Amino acid sequence: MAEIVIENVTKKFGDFVAVDNANLTITDKEFVVLVGPSGCGKTTLLRSIAGLGMADEGRILIGGRDVTYLPPRDRKISMVFQSYAIFPHMKVYDNIAFGLKMTKVDKKEIERRVRNAAELLHIENLLDRYPSNMSGGQRQRVAVARAIAMQAEVLLMDEPLSNLDALLRLEMRAELKKLLNDIGATTIYVTHDQIEALSMGDRIAVMKDGVVQQIDQPTAIYDTPANKFVGGFIGNPPMNFLSGQVQKQANQYQVKVGDTLLTPPNFIQDQIKHKDGDTMTLGIRAENMETLVEPVEDAIPVKVDVVEPLGAQNLLTVSIGSDRIKVSTHPDLAVRAEQNVWLRFPAEKIRWIDTASGKVLYG
Repeated sequence: MAEIVIENVTKKFGDFVAVDNANLTITDKEFVVLVGPSGCGKTTLLRSIAGLGMADEGRILIGGRDVTYLPPRDRKISMVFQSYAIFPHMKVYDNIAFGLKMTKVDKKEIERRVRNAAELLHIENLLDRYPSNMSGGQRQRVAVARAIAMQAEVLLMDEPLSNLDALLRLEMRAELKKLLNDIGATTIYVTHDQIEALSMGDRIAVMKDGVVQQIDQPTAIYDTPANKFVGGFIGNPPMNFLSGQVQKQANQYQVKVGDTLLTPPNFIQDQIKHKDGDTMTLGIRAENMETLVEPVEDAIPVKVDVVEPLGAQNLLTVSIGSDRIKVSTHPDLAVRAEQNVWLRFPAEKIRWIDTASGKVLYG
């Protein structure tokens, strides 16, 4: 078993808190992605797990062992770095075998593991080459093969695809996901690319300012973000946010957006009954709005500012009051800039957000 438990881990650099009381449990053989903007603490947390930067507070357990203050060699982990970290003066074979030689593995076993790892990464024909004679994608495969050859139960990966071009990243992303599923290692993968996170992880942990904002399955993170930051960070385009005003109408509360009144569901009614006249934020994904070219009673009238044809969809930029939002439409819907259209918001797709705290309201 290689379960990883992170309990109340804090890491500081002087007065700066890089990781703030992080709590995570990664189950055996699970693939968890740490994602967030630059400087959010994701790599610092990964380095604490690896033993490359000791935690100041809290505990880290791997397979039930407290490894908080153990050196990296005693943690039974493998790590893949953003910069590849392969030796330019060694051939591919020796790069892959390096860790095995350092731990004094038998020569025949080294041969077997190197060959197996090379075959898994499709670089078996490159074992006699030097890194200088290889592409960036090939060098990245060498770095992954070296980590796999160690047969560690825990694999830590720090933005391993960030140095590759877009097309190669797309290819390697699918290959790497299949590979990690096949070898069954408990994996923590750090990236700032939210599309990479959504497409690869069993679960995603979203970080901001050293704090884990939400950890859940990719679809749950995308559809039901815990707060405005998560909704605005995850997704391309990110979630739209609209300002509305809470108004009491007869025996229920409604939220006025532009000149249109939207009625929150019953579980929201109870939470906003003391907010009459206050501002409320509504979040909705670009693809979750219905675009109409004729006026309808419950739809919001808007003017199209920009049309971006993207092949599989058209992306409209429209304004509602002072808010500009993105709307995804089918490419067959003929819409042009400066045209008036109407947007209908399905009630089940709206995220009702407390403006002051940024937290999404739930039942």
